[in-house]
Amino acid sequence: MARVLVLNGPNLGRLGVREPDVYGALSYTDLVEAGRRWGSELGLDVEVRQTDDESELVRWIHEAVDTRSDVVLNPAAFTHYSYAVRDAAAQVTKSGLRLVEVHISNPYAREEFRHTSVVGGVATGTVAGFGFESYRLALIALA
Repeated sequence: MARVLVLNGPNLGRLGVREPDVYGALSYTDLVEAGRRWGSELGLDVEVRQTDDESELVRWIHEAVDTRSDVVLNPAAFTHYSYAVRDAAAQVTKSGLRLVEVHISNPYAREEFRHTSVVGGVATGTVAGFGFESYRLALIALA
């Protein structure tokens, strides 16, 4: 069974509370449960994690390379400026693994500063704007 790390950046632990008009009413716990269920249905071993700490996210991406795990990554605010996350993500794809960037909302329909992704250029693909379904679609792509 292929292992997939579903990694989430800052503020995503506040799902359901933070801007529900943008991110929906479902909680982070709901996302974890859905990710595990979708993974099981697709024959994937899915582990969902969230951190507000950039260095921890970078370590987890390195872990994916070391354990030969594909990645679904919602870098959240790190999307727009974290070259550390970008460089770690590049290691995933350069090592022959796949990394799918996901976003719950559509960044291009929001503030202009959200239109830039430093991660997108090194990702295998990007899924955005479909709420939690963005994660399911990314897992389908990896399966």
